[in-house]
Amino acid sequence: MFQTHRPRATATLCLLLLAGCQKAETKVQALQPAVKVSEVAARDVPIFVEAIGQTRGNSEIEISARVEGFLESVDFQEGSFVKKGQLLYTIDSRPFKADVAQAKANLAKAQADLARVSQDVSRYEPLVAKNAVSVQEYETAKAQKHAQVAAVAAAQATMDRSQIELGYTTVVAPDDGLIGTTEAHPGTLVGRGMSTLTHLSKVDPIHVRFTISERDYLFYARKRDEKAAAAKGAKPGAGASRPADAEFQMVLADGSVHPHTGKLVFVDRGVDARTGTIILEASFPNPGGTIRPGQFARVRAAVNVKKGAILVPQGAVQEIQGISNVAVLKADDSVEIRPIKPAERIGGLVVVDSGLKAGERIVVEGVQKIRAGVKVTPQLVPLEEPVAATTPVPER
Repeated sequence: MFQTHRPRATATLCLLLLAGCQKAETKVQALQPAVKVSEVAARDVPIFVEAIGQTRGNSEIEISARVEGFLESVDFQEGSFVKKGQLLYTIDSRPFKADVAQAKANLAKAQADLARVSQDVSRYEPLVAKNAVSVQEYETAKAQKHAQVAAVAAAQATMDRSQIELGYTTVVAPDDGLIGTTEAHPGTLVGRGMSTLTHLSKVDPIHVRFTISERDYLFYARKRDEKAAAAKGAKPGAGASRPADAEFQMVLADGSVHPHTGKLVFVDRGVDARTGTIILEASFPNPGGTIRPGQFARVRAAVNVKKGAILVPQGAVQEIQGISNVAVLKADDSVEIRPIKPAERIGGLVVVDSGLKAGERIVVEGVQKIRAGVKVTPQLVPLEEPVAATTPVPER
C-alpha cells in the first residue's frame, strides 16, 4: 500500500520544486530594474555657428511729408504690399496751386518787363551813333536789360519750386515693398512737427541682423578661410578672413526652419568696444513675404564637419559635481558609470569627445533607478536622429 502512493508523492515534490524555482527567478527579475538602452552611434555631423538675430527689410524707407499741409486722405491699406509709384497720401493742394498761379503771373510780368527793356536797347543803339541819345541812357538801358534777364530767371525758378511743392502734395511709394501702419490720419497737419507718415520695407529678400562675440568671429572666420583656401589650393590665411561663403539657415520662433538658405551680406567694419561683439547680417529669399521685419530668429551656418562623431541622447548624460557621466551596460547587463567629455549639442543629442565608442550600450531612460554594478533588464530603443539645430562650443 505504501509503494502504491510513492509515484504520486514524487510528482508532488517535483511540482513544489519547480514552483519554488519560478518564484526565485521572478524575485531575481523583480530586483533587476527595467531600463531603456540605445547603442552609441558614430556619424558625421555638421558644426554650426549660431546666434540670435532680428529680421529687417533689405531696404527700410521712412515715408515723410515734404511739404506742410493738412492731410486729406490715406490711400493705401495698412500692412499691405505696394508698388513703386502707388499713391499713399494726399495733402491739401489748394495753397500750393495758388502759389503756382502767382509764380506764373510773376514770371509773365518779368518776361514782359524784359521785352520792354530789350526794345529800349534796340531803339537806343542806332541813336547813340547819331548823338540823338546819350551814351549814359544807352548804358542804363543795357543794364536794365541784364537785370531783367536775372529777374526772369528768378521768377522761373520760383515757379519751378512751386510746381515741385505742388507735386509733393501727393505722396507715392518710392519702391515696391511692405507698407506699415500710418502715423497720420485725414485732418492732421503734417510736414513740420510731424514729417514721418509711415515706413516701407523691402522684404524679399529679408535680412537678419545679429551679433557674435569677437572670439567666435575670429574662430569661425579662420575656419571658413581655411576651407576656402583648401578649395583653391592656396595656403590658409591667403584669403580674406571673413565667413562670407557660409550658407546660413534661419530658425523661426516656432522652431521651424525657413525653407530657403541665406548668405552673409554684411560684416560691420569694427567690433563694438563696449560689448566685444561684431554685427553681421545675412540675406534670405522671402517669396510671398512670410517673414516680416522685427521677428526674432536664430541664424546658423555650418563651419565644420566632425567626422565619426560619437552621439548620445542628452537625457542619458548626468552631471554630478561638474563631471558628466553616462550609464554603460556591460556584456552581462550590469551597469558601469563612466565619465565622458561632452561637446556640441545637436538637437536632442550630445557629441561626446571622449569616454565612449560606437556600438556600446548606454541607459537612456531609467537612469535614476540604477547604480554602478547593478544588473538591469534592458529594452533596446533606437537612438534619436540628429536634427539641424546646434549650439556650438568651439575648441580654441
